[in-house]
Amino acid sequence: MSFEKYLSHKKALIITLDDALYPKKDYLLQVYYLFSEFMAYSEQIDAKAIVDFMSKEYLENGEQDVFAKTAAKFNIPDKYEHNFNLLFETARLPLKLLLFQGVLNLLQEAVVDRVSIFILVDGNPAEAINKIKQIEWNGLQEYLKVYFTLEYHNSVANTIVGLLEEQSLVKDEVILFVSKNQSESNFVDSSVESFSVTEIL
Repeated sequence: MSFEKYLSHKKALIITLDDALYPKKDYLLQVYYLFSEFMAYSEQIDAKAIVDFMSKEYLENGEQDVFAKTAAKFNIPDKYEHNFNLLFETARLPLKLLLFQGVLNLLQEAVVDRVSIFILVDGNPAEAINKIKQIEWNGLQEYLKVYFTLEYHNSVANTIVGLLEEQSLVKDEVILFVSKNQSESNFVDSSVESFSVTEIL
């Protein structure tokens, strides 16, 4: 697939993280697995039963309240909610997170075309850094720079403005890729040309 449509006349590519670079579920399900193993060790609860329940709950209803529902189902003490939440920032995954193939191809072509690559993170920086460290970058990591919305008043628009100023870019020189869900939730700053990664997957 040729990415000339997206990269021609561009100096920078901005891409968000979850479900844009890689499938977010690949991270969540591994964290659930690690938590289930921790529960098996700490409380002698069946790890497989826990991870199966958590995975099913996430796939059917999303990630919100997964711990609370799991705790209620298996009588897990509330004190373990801290451990569960901490895992998202510190977990060492059994398996590397793999980039979407189309995204990998896009980033590789951007490097060849000398287009700068920026990752735009909206959310917990510690969790994002943990994810980024465990992505299989195929040698691309040295070409990446990360911007956190937390450093720009939790505003995507402010972050993009800051990025443009710091990198001496104008909006017409930049292209933004977001996940389908982010695009639908008005994540995108309309002043910058943007696309859903679903176009290239």
